[in-house]
Amino acid sequence: MSTIDVNNLLSQMRQMTAQVRPPEAAVKPAAVGGQADFSDVLKQSISAVGRNQMEAGRMAASFERGDPGADLGRTMIAVQKADLSLRTVVEVRNKLVDAYKEIMNMPV
Repeated sequence: MSTIDVNNLLSQMRQMTAQVRPPEAAVKPAAVGGQADFSDVLKQSISAVGRNQMEAGRMAASFERGDPGADLGRTMIAVQKADLSLRTVVEVRNKLVDAYKEIMNMPV
């Protein structure tokens, strides 16, 4: 079983969130040691994945309808970005579940 580098994971999640959101709406770090709360970062990342999925769906539907402004390249990039972000969140969830199971199986 591989170990999870939490700081690297949080850094990647913040980067993904920053790509989706404009800079002025960036995450404000909590007052605790200048670090954002893990649960807040996780919620924001899941929300960003949802927004990616919605945007990709909207762009795909627009392209399928044949709207004049629909671009195949941008649509494919949006779909792949949404797919990658969803797979990333699923892997994070799997790692968290594995870590939880491992902790629960530890002898007291």
